[in-house]
Amino acid sequence: MTVGTDSPAQAQSAPPRAPGDPERPEASDPDGTGTPGQGPGGGAHGVPGIDPDELPDGLVVADETGRIVCFNAAAGRIASVSRSQALGLPLEQALPLEDLKGRRWWPLTDPYGGLATRTGQPERNLLLPGGREVLVSARYVREHPTGPVRRVVVSLRGTEARRRTERSHAELIATVAHELRSPLTSVKGFTATLLAKWERFTDDQKRLMLETVDADANRITRLIAELLDISRIDSGRLEVRRQPVDVAAAVGRHIQAHTTGGQSPDRFFVRVRPGLPDLWADPDKVDQVLGNLLENAVRHGEGTVTIEVAPALLQDDEKGTAVTVSDEGPGIPEESMGRVFTRFWRGSKRGGTGLGLYIVKGIVEAHGGTITVGRGPRGGAEFRFILPVGTPAHLA
Repeated sequence: MTVGTDSPAQAQSAPPRAPGDPERPEASDPDGTGTPGQGPGGGAHGVPGIDPDELPDGLVVADETGRIVCFNAAAGRIASVSRSQALGLPLEQALPLEDLKGRRWWPLTDPYGGLATRTGQPERNLLLPGGREVLVSARYVREHPTGPVRRVVVSLRGTEARRRTERSHAELIATVAHELRSPLTSVKGFTATLLAKWERFTDDQKRLMLETVDADANRITRLIAELLDISRIDSGRLEVRRQPVDVAAAVGRHIQAHTTGGQSPDRFFVRVRPGLPDLWADPDKVDQVLGNLLENAVRHGEGTVTIEVAPALLQDDEKGTAVTVSDEGPGIPEESMGRVFTRFWRGSKRGGTGLGLYIVKGIVEAHGGTITVGRGPRGGAEFRFILPVGTPAHLA
């Protein structure tokens, strides 16, 4: 290992009314639909200037007769019906929805003639003509709790985001099943063989088989830890337990582990810049980030692996520590750099779950830091992450 050192909004209010101007009527829109006929200021909770076309989801409002009085742009995109066609039509005609069993939905729900205590319909998957799926929920607006329905407010959402989530979950399950099958087969095979034919093997043969079982068990343990990390990252529950961290020492420990495992010490060059700030971070998670980046550089890169630890500045001149890991290999193609930190991304060489860099990004961002990927000075991949000093509040 070679070590180098260097020397040192405010909320917007309505415009004032000029003398002699007629007083503007206030919009009355208790259900927050901002529908026509409610005045120019109609909007959710009396917020002026809310346009139904600004809503991200489809909004359809029918009056007490069941005819549509509001049909925003998102509803038009989802239902493939223009606003001019929909306005004035009965709900069932403008939105001919069916449930997944092919039954017409509006007669089933009967918003105007059903139970007087019903307040709406929860979100569910329904079908538009042509079999297009859409997520639909409805609210029934009444003058008083058991009075007649004055309005039916319908929300429409596309299913693309849910489909993407379902595909991601399916890919995760398939990956986990594949990664678990190989080590579990090995563990089962060796343990069954040892139990059945223990006396037939020499001590060296037994040791070799047990070492293989131990290595495969460690592989399963790592995979389970990755899955737990992904669960915490996706749900925003990844905890960061801040302690003083010596990043340079942590880098040294990882390089020693690689050289003990057979890598040449000359393959690593470490440069520690002076003036490093005191860093408070989660030492186990920093080790996880460093271990993953160095493992990638050794396994997928070539030549010398350079690790630089230097002081850095974040936004608002906040002090931080930057760690850069680069190699001299072929690097990452430009078209792939945008996918490096996504789930299941793998480089040209197969191997691993493709979850490591996704977890690395989640850990760095949980610390309030940033991570980037690019091309190193000698053509290989270069990863750089910056962690803020992160001093705990009680010590600030």
